[in-house]
Amino acid sequence: MKTMRSRDGKRIWRTTDDRASQLYQDGEANYATKEEWKREVRDLDKPKEEGKKVKSNKPSKSQKRQMRKTL
Repeated sequence: MKTMRSRDGKRIWRTTDDRASQLYQDGEANYATKEEWKREVRDLDKPKEEGKKVKSNKPSKSQKRQMRKTL
């Protein structure tokens, strides 16, 4: 799979290697990076993660129990 951008830059899409090679040779499209496709096409409709869960370094119950045994 290759990522292609139209000559005018308005459209980005993924296509097979053979089709991408043909489009490039015909001058209809240029190659683009996969990161551009991810940012502009794939992740466009996904909601942004606002509240990420913060992990704490609190010991678990078994770790607390083990610490009490060693004291």
